[in-house]
Amino acid sequence: MKLKKILAAALAGAMLTGMLTACGEQKANVFTVGFDQDFPPYGYVAEDGSYTGFDIEMATECAKRMGMEVKLQPIDWDSKDLELSSGSISCIWNGFTINGREDDYTWTVPYMDNSQVFVVRSADGITTAEQLAGKIVTAQADSAALNALNSEEFADLKASFKELLTCAQYNTAFMDLESGAVDAVAMDIGVAKYQIKGKEDRFVILEKPIVAEQYGVGFLKGNTELRDKVENTLKEMVKDGFFAELSDKYFGYDVCTIKVD
Repeated sequence: MKLKKILAAALAGAMLTGMLTACGEQKANVFTVGFDQDFPPYGYVAEDGSYTGFDIEMATECAKRMGMEVKLQPIDWDSKDLELSSGSISCIWNGFTINGREDDYTWTVPYMDNSQVFVVRSADGITTAEQLAGKIVTAQADSAALNALNSEEFADLKASFKELLTCAQYNTAFMDLESGAVDAVAMDIGVAKYQIKGKEDRFVILEKPIVAEQYGVGFLKGNTELRDKVENTLKEMVKDGFFAELSDKYFGYDVCTIKVD
């Protein structure tokens, strides 16, 4: 009887070990993409409730080519570092600015250029950043735009504002801009163009950008193995035309900055 119990316990232990190993292998083969679901055209919720966008489609194709299962994980943008360090996500891929964060993550090569801009109401007649003196400006928490405005380079400009606010996501920011609660939104130009499409009579993007920058895919510092796999796959997609085709779908031209042989 005692021998049977020992054998049963051993068998149960072996089964549990096998299950844990299988789970570990399955998890290792999952490519979990952290993104802001309110950041069109890079990542957002489609009418059918699915996640889509330029970066989302790019990441999904990348996972497929790497032989991995993609998992699209919406995150709070100001919690992205915790999500990455805890292992909840494999990378941050969603209009993620490299500039100013070069040493904080392990990056792919930049895949597109971007700039941070101000969006204002057309009726206000504002054409330059200097005219935002005494105005209320908002930017997304922990965004490249907010980081730029909080930098020493823009200390005088920021000091001229009546107030610099932060928002959780840009859909709310534009409602605040339209209602008059804020006077300007500082944001990525690609998102700005998407947000004001069809509303050009109400909103305008100031011509001079705040800063020019580049987008990349960010990984936990030191995770060069996964970074290299993704970067090589991105280069494959450039070579076979997938990148250009998807780019044209979302932007009307090829935004790619990746150089391939």
